[in-house]
Amino acid sequence: MSSDQVIAIVMEDKIYEVDKKKLIEKSDYFRALYSSGMRESTEDSVQLQGLSAPGLELVLEFINTSKVQVVNETLEDLIETASFLQVTSILKLLSSEIRLENCVELFSLSEIYGTHDLRTACLKYMTCYYHPMLRRPEFSSLPPAVRDQVKEMRMKGTATLVAIGDFACLSLDVPDQDEPWSMLRYGEVEQRWKPLANNLPPDMINVRGYGSAVLDNYLFIVGGYRMTSQEISAVHCYNPCRNEWNQVSPLNQKRSNFKLLAVQGKLYAVGGQCLGTVECYSPELDWWTCVSSMPDPLAEFSACECQGMIYVMGGYTARDRNTSVLRYCPTSDTWTAFRACSVHIRKQQMLSVEDTIYLVGGYTHELEAGRRQRRPSQTEDVLTVQSYNVTTGEWVQLKENTSKSGLNLTCTLHNDGIYIMSRDFSLPTSLEHRVFLKYNIFSDAWEAFRRFPALGQNMLLCSLYLPNVL
Repeated sequence: MSSDQVIAIVMEDKIYEVDKKKLIEKSDYFRALYSSGMRESTEDSVQLQGLSAPGLELVLEFINTSKVQVVNETLEDLIETASFLQVTSILKLLSSEIRLENCVELFSLSEIYGTHDLRTACLKYMTCYYHPMLRRPEFSSLPPAVRDQVKEMRMKGTATLVAIGDFACLSLDVPDQDEPWSMLRYGEVEQRWKPLANNLPPDMINVRGYGSAVLDNYLFIVGGYRMTSQEISAVHCYNPCRNEWNQVSPLNQKRSNFKLLAVQGKLYAVGGQCLGTVECYSPELDWWTCVSSMPDPLAEFSACECQGMIYVMGGYTARDRNTSVLRYCPTSDTWTAFRACSVHIRKQQMLSVEDTIYLVGGYTHELEAGRRQRRPSQTEDVLTVQSYNVTTGEWVQLKENTSKSGLNLTCTLHNDGIYIMSRDFSLPTSLEHRVFLKYNIFSDAWEAFRRFPALGQNMLLCSLYLPNVL
């Protein structure tokens, strides 16, 4: 190397020799200096001040070798020096080095030194790994506005209907494959179901009677029983940002045929086969804790969250029908008999919008004689929609669809309606064929869609925000 190609970087009492061509190539600071025409641009040394020696050595090592050591102890030195010398390729490299352990520090440093792209990359990482980030003590030290922004970014993307099950596809436009798809997504513009993933964990296959809920745009599938009737306590979590499944802490108590509800940032596993106990999952702790049990164990009951409370309706106690609306307050950890019902319901799916609970399918049995509105008798299998207002206590019989089954259905709130997968009595193989329809909660009207293009009996329908790249 000839002497005119080497620049001496002088800082305090140390001198670092660096290839001038590499300085110009990697550093916008030196590129600007040597194209400025200033006196300093003709000299063979450059005096630097105010930078740390470890930071300068790391940056100069990168300029010489295109490699850099990224360790937590020297992150600030590295970012400060890279920002000052405008070595943007280091800042880009740091975006690919974001981890749970360094994300908050990188974010804080990106704000101090104004590295916008690194800040954005940290926000995206915290959004993608939101629940694991909640468990990091340093995450709670971020300003509330930043934590709120991260949570809100979980809901970016496209609100999409997702179906989960063991699908034998009939008319999906997918290449031939030996294994059936386990997750499908619905394209509303094309009005077609498309493959989403085929990565359902093996120990989730053939599990029945599980609980499911969406919390912070994570889908949780909890508990249930295997075909051998063995109950399980496992908890699986699907992260649409990563299109992957992970396991989190299991239930304290194995349970099946229970209700899993997302309430105020936590999950509640309510009841189960011969159980009245309730467990609460905190994503911050990744742990389940027991809370107050229901007044009585219930079978075939329905439940949902409404305005921060848990409402339980219908089903049977060990002695009789349950005709009380039970309400659980998470703040006080107490159950109360909220109201008495004039009807007995069982096996309904329950969802809520503001102060109105919608009850889909199941059986309804009239308890009071002489009511003007006819309700299906307990022995009829009809797809009905009813509403119950928790403020006024008013019950309203909405639409019914006599050709569709109200049992063993799956449904979810999505945009302006309740989307339902049910069976069609008119089909000879109705046990396997599913129909896909929507109940519009504003117009009280049914809307039918093209027949669901797959066979299966253990299906779940939910609504998730999927990244636009999927």
